[in-house]
Amino acid sequence: MTYQLTIEPLGQTIDIEEGQTVLDACLRAGVWLPHACGHGLCGTCKVQTLEGELDHGEASPFALMDFEREEAKCLACCARPMSDMVIEADIEPDPDAQCLPLMDFTAEVVRIKALTPTIKGVFLRIEGESLQFQPGQYVNVWIGKEAAPRAFSVASAPSANEIELNIRLVPGGSATTYVHEQLGVGERLQLSGPLGRFFVRKSDPRPLVFMAGGSGLSSPRSMILDLLESGDQREIVLVQGARNAGELYYRDAFETIARQHDNFTYLPVLSGEPEQSDWAGERGYVHDLAGRHFSHDFRGWRAYLCGPPPMIEACIATLMQGRLFEKDIFTEKFLSAADASQATRSPLFRSL
Repeated sequence: MTYQLTIEPLGQTIDIEEGQTVLDACLRAGVWLPHACGHGLCGTCKVQTLEGELDHGEASPFALMDFEREEAKCLACCARPMSDMVIEADIEPDPDAQCLPLMDFTAEVVRIKALTPTIKGVFLRIEGESLQFQPGQYVNVWIGKEAAPRAFSVASAPSANEIELNIRLVPGGSATTYVHEQLGVGERLQLSGPLGRFFVRKSDPRPLVFMAGGSGLSSPRSMILDLLESGDQREIVLVQGARNAGELYYRDAFETIARQHDNFTYLPVLSGEPEQSDWAGERGYVHDLAGRHFSHDFRGWRAYLCGPPPMIEACIATLMQGRLFEKDIFTEKFLSAADASQATRSPLFRSL
């Protein structure tokens, strides 16, 4: 059975199937709702039900309190319709968002490359209809025998013939261990995408600083390649951090890009490189180098951050101390079912 779901304040009405979650229906119709864990644990996708009846599903009583249920709130990732519905979500139209519908794909692994001792580059060829995405977005991938998908940012530009994922080995992580130890060329994977609200606001002409750590380089790489391919002339700075030189991947490629494009500056920095090594570059952390390069004044810039949470928090603090504030700082955090219930917002941000 099909119901009608109306999303306010957009005023848009879409179809939603019986048994389908509100979040899934919205994403597949190209309507973005704030969300994170997708398991009813974090509360990010909480919306107000204005009309209709629903099944709350497996929403955690901590993410959706009893009094909130009585106030007709629900978690979009768990809620399923029992009638036509009208919901109100905390969303605003964004002129730079392409509103691409979430779709399902089968992809063949065509190459696997060791980018660092702990990061694999997995290159996929999509079968059938191509995956349309905005640089910075991610896909959910079903790996091995895992029941739940894992989220990985797309590291390639939309113009590429293959989808590149940079997958870091997580100690004890069954999915990433499978990728690093068992995944082979020719294997087919199921994935869905695009997902995420992390993309360059191209309508704003201000210069851009990207701060990336570890495999968090994926999204900035996709964004930067796309910007430069399109002929964008604004000033672009990439600050890339890693523990040591062995973990600093795509360094040669970015140095080549910097020589080819006068508007692109590449700043690598290592936090744990042995003192006796032949590394002659910067040492420290991403936020340290960014602060030094910009003389602790980020006014007039827009920042895009991607990396481990401690790095992101340190970068946010440095940016805000340098007079750049929330509306001009963008980031994306991925939360697993295991850690979503422990997730907190940045103490420096109202909306992160």
